[in-house]
Amino acid sequence: AGLYFSAAVKPDGTVWTWGRNYYGQLGDGTALHNELAHTITPTQVPGLCDMTAIAAGWESTLAVKSDGTVWAWGRNDHYQLGDGTTNDRSTPAQIAGVNGIVAVAVGDRHSLALKNDGTVWAWGEGGVGALGDGTDTDRPTPIQVPGLINVIAIAAGAFHSIALKGDGTVWAWGNNLRGQLGIGSQADQSSPVHVSSLTNVIAVGAGQAHSLAVESDGTAWAWGQNNYGQIGDGGSAGDRILPSSVQGISNVASIPGGIEFSSIALKDDGTVWTWGNNHLGALGDGTTTTRLIPVQIPGPSSAVAVAEGGYHGLALENDGTLRAWGWNAHGQV
Repeated sequence: AGLYFSAAVKPDGTVWTWGRNYYGQLGDGTALHNELAHTITPTQVPGLCDMTAIAAGWESTLAVKSDGTVWAWGRNDHYQLGDGTTNDRSTPAQIAGVNGIVAVAVGDRHSLALKNDGTVWAWGEGGVGALGDGTDTDRPTPIQVPGLINVIAIAAGAFHSIALKGDGTVWAWGNNLRGQLGIGSQADQSSPVHVSSLTNVIAVGAGQAHSLAVESDGTAWAWGQNNYGQIGDGGSAGDRILPSSVQGISNVASIPGGIEFSSIALKDDGTVWTWGNNHLGALGDGTTTTRLIPVQIPGPSSAVAVAEGGYHGLALENDGTLRAWGWNAHGQV
């Protein structure tokens, strides 16, 4: 789920997108920078096949092919497509210099890729240290994040990044104004730092300025910006600079975060839970009431993957059907 658009990969390796398309983030080749451009039903992205993973960011999209190559399209004003230019793209292009990729993540102005050897690669805007290379320098093409090895999962917030290592430790870097790095301070970090209060983590996620993690016992943790209760600890006043326990939920399997001040979690029983900002029905619980702790949303009961975008959410059921809810002004539902 992107900012105001959605994307999916089918089992046959084709990619489908729908919603807002001003920056070409749908990848369908239509004219760029048309304020009215959108697609209200899923449309296949031409020229892409054998794709295995996709990530929809604020206004750009990345997809991974079965051969480990990465393809990108959409907004590119800060090099977030990694093609060495700042030209927006309405059709997918392969990113040179990265291969063996198994997962991707997209922030507002930066992108991440996880390689099959456990290394992490980054490109785009380097301000506030979002790329993790020890500088604030923009990178028009992918560079390896120094010092990170044995990584098994990645997540990107608006201007910060999260990595999970195989030993269950969490590492974070980039913007920390709202405490989204979880290190007990609000100082930005241009290199990965250990989130020392977490152990045995199995999944991570990132929202606009907050972060999330699941430990091996199914407990969920969140930290960072909390103006809408997106941390889920029952309080709405004040950011959390250290991980705080998400209340009222257990047996969590994944917790990807949400772009617009909300959070979403998938439990191991296939139910979907949401909390935080509920503007325009973003949480899918049948109301527009802000939720300070997780609530189960009606409908999905056998979900295997979830995502929360710009005031809308998605849940993939185990039979391959897709459920959507929330704001639909651009057809993103």
